Amino acid sequence: MKIGQVAREAGVSVDTVRFYERRGVLPAAERRPSGYRAFPESAVDRIRSAKALQELGLTLDEVADALRAHDAGGATCDGERWRLEAVVGRIDAKIAELERLRRNAVETLDDCRSGNCRLIAPA
Repeated sequence: MKIGQVAREAGVSVDTVRFYERRGVLPAAERRPSGYRAFPESAVDRIRSAKALQELGLTLDEVADALRAHDAGGATCDGERWRLEAVVGRIDAKIAELERLRRNAVETLDDCRSGNCRLIAPA
């Protein structure tokens, strides 16, 4: 399959296909004598899988690593669960940071409403 067809069927741009290939998410495509890339049909499913993993919160490096583990065989849910546990940990840390930021913003807003504005430096 040519790169444009892969991109269309996977619902991504041609640049995304090239990027995934450079980053190791997709194996390097064979080259035709003309220089055009020739992808196997499985590239479409692999891109869709990569996008689904990214939507779960895995980084691109984690996606590539997970796909390589799958390619090597023997990848199981029990063996790969740690990837999602790491994502949940990152999400929990972000939520905690956002809650801290919100508390600070609410306190500052309350101060402003009571005439004790911290937004303006004292003269």
